[in-house]
Amino acid sequence: MSTRLAASESTDIQFVPGVGPRATNYYRKLGIETAADLLYHVPRRFEDRRALPRIRDLEVGKSVSVRGVVTRVEMRPSRRGPAPVRAILSDGTGQITLLWFNQPWIGKKLQSIDGEVIAYGLVRYGSHTLEIHSPDFEILGEDDDSASFTSIVPIYPATEGLAQKSIRKAMAGALEVGLGGLEDPLPASVRKKFNLVGLQEAIRQMHRPESEADYEIARRRLAFDEFLAIQLLVAVRRAESKREPGISFPIKSIRGAQSFSLFGPETEWAPGESLADEVARMLPFQLTGAQQRVVNEIWEDMETPLPMNRLVQGDVGSGKTAVAACAILAAVRCGYQAVLMAPTEILAEQHAASLRKLFEPLGIEVSVHLGKHGVRDRKKNLDLIQTGKARLAIGTHALIQEGIAFQKLGLVVIDEQHRFGVRQRLALRQKAVEIPDVLVLTATPIPRTLSMTLYGDMETSLIDELPPGRKPIKTHWKRTAEREKIYASVDTLLREGRQAYFVCPAIEENEKLQTQAAIDLHRRLSDETFSHYRVGLLHGQMKPAEKEQVMNQFRSHELDILVATVVIEVGVDVPNASVMVIEDAHRFGLAQLHQIRGRVGRGSHQSYCILIADASSEESRVRLETMVETQDGFKIAEVDFDLRGPGDVLGTEQSGHVRFKAANIVRDREILEEARLAATAVIGADPDLARPEHAGLAKMLGRARGDDAWISLS
Repeated sequence: MSTRLAASESTDIQFVPGVGPRATNYYRKLGIETAADLLYHVPRRFEDRRALPRIRDLEVGKSVSVRGVVTRVEMRPSRRGPAPVRAILSDGTGQITLLWFNQPWIGKKLQSIDGEVIAYGLVRYGSHTLEIHSPDFEILGEDDDSASFTSIVPIYPATEGLAQKSIRKAMAGALEVGLGGLEDPLPASVRKKFNLVGLQEAIRQMHRPESEADYEIARRRLAFDEFLAIQLLVAVRRAESKREPGISFPIKSIRGAQSFSLFGPETEWAPGESLADEVARMLPFQLTGAQQRVVNEIWEDMETPLPMNRLVQGDVGSGKTAVAACAILAAVRCGYQAVLMAPTEILAEQHAASLRKLFEPLGIEVSVHLGKHGVRDRKKNLDLIQTGKARLAIGTHALIQEGIAFQKLGLVVIDEQHRFGVRQRLALRQKAVEIPDVLVLTATPIPRTLSMTLYGDMETSLIDELPPGRKPIKTHWKRTAEREKIYASVDTLLREGRQAYFVCPAIEENEKLQTQAAIDLHRRLSDETFSHYRVGLLHGQMKPAEKEQVMNQFRSHELDILVATVVIEVGVDVPNASVMVIEDAHRFGLAQLHQIRGRVGRGSHQSYCILIADASSEESRVRLETMVETQDGFKIAEVDFDLRGPGDVLGTEQSGHVRFKAANIVRDREILEEARLAATAVIGADPDLARPEHAGLAKMLGRARGDDAWISLS
């Protein structure tokens, strides 16, 4: 997230002292175009090189600077490749070997020097002397001073052809020509309230800290700016949505006086029944208290004349589809159409099957739109929604393609929000005459910190209660040596009539990963271990028709075992499947393991999840132990978030929204909260950022949106 606000942006990078035209392309590879870009090129770490002991006093295991004269350089030929470079450094008190691999040019350079060398690295034991492998070094001439080397030295993100010494030299030039042009975007009142240093001071301390405390003060200021840019965008989206004219669904006139506490499957149809009565007649079960609360929140939103923008979070099996059905029914009974968009065709078809059972007895026609449909089916479905005969359309991204028009679209339901980009959601909204209400469903629990950045402009509802009768899934972590016992337990369940999943991290064998492959496991289980059962295979390289056929066979119990990859992570619902065996479970992310586990436990039988792994790293052990200890998706999400960060938790598409240079969204929760408070206060007092003291914030917001013009992305 860029927050650059500088006059020095006009200084092209090639004109920064220490860069020049030859190095310009290297900097451009790093996204550095100007002096201001370089100033915001935050160090990834620092090396404290101030310790400069004599060689005889060196301690193994410590990183230090050493200074002396190179007395000998060796580059012995090797048949295996370039000879390693060995340089013997002496300071009169002792000797140490400096060792470089595959860098013969360093040897040639050291052989021609006349003067001292200063080097930095980790001291370790060698064959005959102490050694430092691949040290950073400088050759000191008569006029050189080692002070700049023996200091707190920043280590920057780099690229091939661009050495750290070159970047530090260029940074000194950028500080000279660019720092004075940086205008501080924060009003003095904000800096004072949150105890933040000025921007120029922060930039200087970021690159040349005199202590760790100085660096942290500088980083905190720059992190605040990055978070503030996002929170301003969130606050403005909220303010804009409140100014947009939406649909005021006349739900009160049809919802009746009944509360959800009176809902039950026994409710009978009566002429002129209320919406509450019809919901009770539509659903074959009674809503949980959490579902009742969320439906009421949605209906209240729909009644307002402002566009609804609500996120419904609910763990696997919590009943989000039933909640969405209540919202869809309200929209339809108020005279509007609804659309439900799912991330995969399998999930779209599953939604279609379940929602048709609910809506068609009520006389509500449902059309399904998939990319695989032929011309005839596509035209038929287009006519259904264009004429308004179909009140609910279900599909994948095919629903936002050109040529699809709705007669009167009022409600957009999106399943698994993080799999759709902002532009896709906006494209769907633009298909309506009026701005439709948007309801987002996700079974991916989102940590509050991440929710504040990605979904801070949305109201949030939480379904935190599972339907009655759902038995907790018993989860066990077993080592690979116990595999035969595991298979025997699975056989017992299969003989009782249950079905089983076996999930693998890879499709085919891979020498580098050395992990269980689905194709290999399918062959072994079907030919040997479970040869007396029907074993199917499902993976991402299969054609859509093949995947659909296998999944239908498993649903109808034509298969007893399904060997699969993570293609079954989302959307597969087979109530009779009661055991999930995850091979090499340590190779999956924690949230992903939770999603996969959620494919079982959907029926009345006791279900089990078996994690097979010989975890060696501490992170792997934490993931597996967390899975055994809890089924709370939000606790799992917090642990996963702390372990891996936002990019891996949400995937590459969404991680692009939260790439920071100075901020760390995992550890900087307090700074993010402060930025949220600041943005809310500023936009509340000055929605258009028109006050003179907010000019810098207006520019910051423009850059956060990727354009100087304000556009609505909600």
